[in-house]
Amino acid sequence: MALDLGKTILQLDQVAQNLGSAYSDRQSRLASLLQQAGSVTVEQAIQQTQSAQQRPFMAAQVEDTLIASYAPAAPPRDWSVVSVDGSHIDVDRHLPVPCYLVNLGGCVLTYGSHPDSRFFSQPTLGADQADLYLEDPETVNREEAITGPLLGLIRTVRELRRLVEVVQECPPELPVLALVDGTLVLWGLSGQGYRPFVRRALLQDGLLAALEELRLMAQRRPITLAAYVSLPRTTEVTNAVRSCLCPHDIAYCQSHCSHRRSTEGPCDLANGFLDRELFQGILRDGERSPIYRTNPQAAQEYYGEHQVYFYYLQSGEEIARVEVPQWVAQDEKLLELGHSLIVGQCRKGSGYPVAISEAHEQAVINGADRHLFKELVTQTLERQGLATYTSQKERSKKLPWV
Repeated sequence: MALDLGKTILQLDQVAQNLGSAYSDRQSRLASLLQQAGSVTVEQAIQQTQSAQQRPFMAAQVEDTLIASYAPAAPPRDWSVVSVDGSHIDVDRHLPVPCYLVNLGGCVLTYGSHPDSRFFSQPTLGADQADLYLEDPETVNREEAITGPLLGLIRTVRELRRLVEVVQECPPELPVLALVDGTLVLWGLSGQGYRPFVRRALLQDGLLAALEELRLMAQRRPITLAAYVSLPRTTEVTNAVRSCLCPHDIAYCQSHCSHRRSTEGPCDLANGFLDRELFQGILRDGERSPIYRTNPQAAQEYYGEHQVYFYYLQSGEEIARVEVPQWVAQDEKLLELGHSLIVGQCRKGSGYPVAISEAHEQAVINGADRHLFKELVTQTLERQGLATYTSQKERSKKLPWV
């Protein structure tokens, strides 16, 4: 039987009514939360958030001010933005040959005296043993199949490596904004139980090596790196406010709080709020929040001098989260350069960085492409006189009984 949309709509109506009745209370709590956050001193915010890791929630580490706003600096006259995005087709056990496809696309947009644009796209097929398995170089019989979440992580690393290559090709006299979609933290490594050689390949030999190349280039020319997260659902700043207001010791906190809510005041003022809600009424068009240091274990344990920092930005249409590595966060010129150029990108892209949109268009693999890829795999094998087959389950999907 198909989905009963009538019953579903009734349930959605009930949810909407509940949200509407709670709206007034949420607005009152948010105003009170912001008022109390404004009374927290810089010293208190830094001290309280440095020790917040022992609490049952992840709170951002305050570097300067808990809540504030900063206007963008004037952008340079001439500059370039580079963005790379990726898409992939995972290994499909219903195909006659194990393989995957990773498509990396991107663009270089140049503004100012000599405006220019360049677009690129490169698909890469993985079908050999070396492509399908990540092997431990120190142990012959230890390997990890490259599929599912691991393939997604490897694609992310490849995107950043390609970004480095394209930035190196840019004219050395132009300031460059290297921009990626999403986050700089490989969240997929947290709690997945990946073995050390997998972490080493993805982080030390992959992501961090690429970040280091960008850092060294930034010492010779103005290059700033940022990762842009649209409509973020993070609560790190909300939890930083929560930890600053908390009058209880950590042991009490651990028994009365969870990662998302508290049963005790004044901490319960923060219940249910996202970071973007805090800044919605604070940041004006183009302004950013203070810089914060993110505190997930994946970043703390492995990233070293490439620790991830972030700020929130009013793009004109939404509150976005912008992540930067430590070497950008602690360099005022690079931080201001990134802020001003991202604002420029958002204004050109109706509230979203136009370079990321263009990179996505070059990288996307749509439904028709995915279907055609499967057909091409079968046709290629048949031309070589090789047997082709699929599962009965796959056949039943193509030929339904009713």
